Amino acid sequence: LQGTLQIPGDKSISHRALMLGALAEGETTIQGLLLGEDPRSTAACFTAMGAQISELNTELVTVTGIGLGQLQEPVNVLDAGNSGTTMRLMLGILASHPDRFFTVTGDDSLRSRPMSRVVNPLAEMGAQIWGRRNNSLAPLAVRGCELQPIHYHSPIASAQVKSSILLAGLMTYGRTTVTEPALSRDHSERMLRAFGAHIEVDPETNSATVTGYPTLTGQQVIVPGDISSAAFWLVAGAIVPGSELYIENVGVNPTRTGILVALELMGADITLENQREVAGEPVADLRVKHSNLKACEISGDLIPRLIDEIPILAVAAVFAQGTTIIKDAAELRVKESDRLQVMAAALTKMGANITELPDGLEITGGGSLIGAELDSFTDHRIAMSLAIASVIAKGQTTIARAEAASISYPTFFDSLRSIIKS
Repeated sequence: LQGTLQIPGDKSISHRALMLGALAEGETTIQGLLLGEDPRSTAACFTAMGAQISELNTELVTVTGIGLGQLQEPVNVLDAGNSGTTMRLMLGILASHPDRFFTVTGDDSLRSRPMSRVVNPLAEMGAQIWGRRNNSLAPLAVRGCELQPIHYHSPIASAQVKSSILLAGLMTYGRTTVTEPALSRDHSERMLRAFGAHIEVDPETNSATVTGYPTLTGQQVIVPGDISSAAFWLVAGAIVPGSELYIENVGVNPTRTGILVALELMGADITLENQREVAGEPVADLRVKHSNLKACEISGDLIPRLIDEIPILAVAAVFAQGTTIIKDAAELRVKESDRLQVMAAALTKMGANITELPDGLEITGGGSLIGAELDSFTDHRIAMSLAIASVIAKGQTTIARAEAASISYPTFFDSLRSIIKS
């Protein structure tokens, strides 16, 4: 594999730029927006509530906001598609809009994913939210009302939980605080501050506090490349002999760089070049070369920093000498698919020595893979992880429902074709 890659914009930052742009006063411009299905769902939801959002593209998207607390009651059900970020963050916003009624749904996958992790703390603030299975599954009905500030001690490190509560706190008089067991990604805190919210962060206690009713003002947002998308190329370059890949304009926010830490532990040859800061987010170009990987343990506080990258890290572990242990990652069982079960089954079918743990995987590497008939289970990260595994597998691999990759990386397979050198 040889070549230079430009990756799609960061999905987490794209969502937040659209949401805060809709809530702000004035105009927000977004460069480098991810054109995947998930941000399209966010844009459609906020357009339905009165924000003006220009046609989505990577060059320049304009959002004309309607001001904090001014979202209109939609005439139809809001559809979050496959996007857990859209639904969970939006619940905090909707619940804090008094005297308005909202209904939110999603696709088959999203309607099976747990929403209680945000519904419960929002209920502590006084939110009125109803749904299936004791208000934990979509479709969800929300009657907006005046909320009360809380100090929420989250049992899990989750940027979606933290962000939903902080967004609800924007329209709550007083100070709303979230404390986590470990630091989750901090894109919301950075962007809220940029838009004019009063945010306090205490890194010693992993706490973030927002003071209610700020004036949010439209901003110029430049979205860096998504390190979760870069992860596929980092692993591909590391495991395919003779490879060297250069990945431009990647966001290297320290709350997201667990993939770099894990691959460094495995002995991967990765260098960060042209390090800079763009719109409050650290950015770099990444160069990766093939190297002989070794096993490691991935667990604890590192997990929240690489939770989305564990499927592709499992592929890297197949080619690392020794036994790699991934644990403390039970969260992966309630993503777009049960990612632990799906990756274990698929890699086993390809000949890997892999054992599924209750909260992770045990992978004995050093072997090789053979082509097989596989299924992505409509999970974008599974589809791309299996595609990278198939590049180095002997024989032909077929991945059913591989079009799921378009949720976060519409040009993934075109990029893959472009770097394969015969």
